[in-house]
Amino acid sequence: MNLELLESFGQNYPEEADGTLDCISMALTCTFNRWGTLLAVGCNDGRIVIWDFLTRGIAKIISAHIHPVCSLSWSRDGHKLVSASTDNIVSQWDVLTGDCDQRFRFPSPILKLQYHPRDMDKVLVCPMKSAPVLLTLSDSKHVVLPVDDDSDLNVVAAFDRRGEYIYTGNAKGKILVLNTNTQDLVASFRVTTGTSNTTAIKSIEFARKGSCFLINTADRIIRVYDGREILTCGRDGEPEPMQKLQDLVNRTPWKRCCFSGDGEYIVAGSARQHALYIWEKSIGNLVKILHGTRGELLLDVAWHPVRPIIASISSGVVSIWAQNQVENWSAFAPDFKELDENVEYEERESEFDIEDEDKSEPEQTGADAAEDEEVDVTSVDPIPAFCSSDEELEDYKALLYLPIAPEVEDPEENPFGPPPDAAGQNATPDDGSAHSGPGDKKQRQPSSDGGPPKKKIRTTTIELQGVPNDEVHPLLGVKGDSKSKKKAAGRPKGSKGSLVAAAYKQHEVQGLD
Repeated sequence: MNLELLESFGQNYPEEADGTLDCISMALTCTFNRWGTLLAVGCNDGRIVIWDFLTRGIAKIISAHIHPVCSLSWSRDGHKLVSASTDNIVSQWDVLTGDCDQRFRFPSPILKLQYHPRDMDKVLVCPMKSAPVLLTLSDSKHVVLPVDDDSDLNVVAAFDRRGEYIYTGNAKGKILVLNTNTQDLVASFRVTTGTSNTTAIKSIEFARKGSCFLINTADRIIRVYDGREILTCGRDGEPEPMQKLQDLVNRTPWKRCCFSGDGEYIVAGSARQHALYIWEKSIGNLVKILHGTRGELLLDVAWHPVRPIIASISSGVVSIWAQNQVENWSAFAPDFKELDENVEYEERESEFDIEDEDKSEPEQTGADAAEDEEVDVTSVDPIPAFCSSDEELEDYKALLYLPIAPEVEDPEENPFGPPPDAAGQNATPDDGSAHSGPGDKKQRQPSSDGGPPKKKIRTTTIELQGVPNDEVHPLLGVKGDSKSKKKAAGRPKGSKGSLVAAAYKQHEVQGLD
């Protein structure tokens, strides 16, 4: 992909709908990898569907969880993926093989998780009604991050762009900046609503480029800050936001906010309907509103890392928003000039001669002289969009694409089949393989693909002091509904607090589930 040729000279944000990605089961959350070549979608039936975003085809389906997937995060090199489900399980996956590396069991539902931007061994986890937890994958240890008020544990957290600091925000509007390695408090400030009143922090998001970050608060205002100013102000500082973004007419609450790939635009998804609001960060003006299907509720929004493309989820379907590409197949010679009216043309005497005898040999200067230079066609220049500001080279070990197996129209029961010698052994009537009881089926299952049985997945239970273990994830329904927790495995029905129930029924009617 030649990003230089895709550079837009006008606006750099999407303008219209560009199709949908149907994962068959209901989509709940999505996230792009670092290059935007793969899109991971977490579904209501516990599966993770990985889309090849260039071909818009499914590259891999990982049967990850039993319960709905509520949060996903890619590692920096794209080889690993961490996922959280509504039954409080956090899992790490090998994207290429689809195998689970390890699992962590938390006492309360997971609202968000995020890989460290530079260190693949660290994952930031935000459990419900608990202080954020910093997981170390290699030794399965965890550190509970300090909070401002022990009585207020509705805390959200996020790594900054390089992972040097962790920003946390609570329901009283207090933002803490912690050193990632030492967990020491570096800076802090409080978000206020004009007067001394405070407002709850709903989410914190950082731009991929630059030092800016945004804070989505309960007062329906998105505040954009400069991270360098926050660090300069220190503890109990009073930094002023660069921009305050809001919908003054409808007073829209925001479900999900994020920056564009270049950090110049901010998109916010409405919590009331399928509508995306796009602002220009430098000026703060609203440049576009993208409207989806009426009556649908938005679940998640993700902006492509390097292109003006947005993916949004509503009613279990991923919608793609992009620019209107006008195809122009006409091509003219470089010296071609388009005329508005006829012009008399005087033909030169030697214009149509095969060889101009009168032409003098000009000296080679400038561009003509450069044509004789040897052109290097072997070395590959790194793509600036794929490199950070402190890097000169791309990560050549990165996983950009996944190999896709061809689809077989009439697959056999075991399409890959055991090796020929194993097949010959199984065919003999004396080995007792003719019995087809359920117990025999389980015994034969590990060797059905002809390979060794899969290794046992290590599960670590994370103990958190004072955290209630009877909480229900916000995706599943209202608190106190014991039935909704039992039906959390993708069959929520009719509870008022459920965001996925209506769309799920629609899928059942269509026979898609």
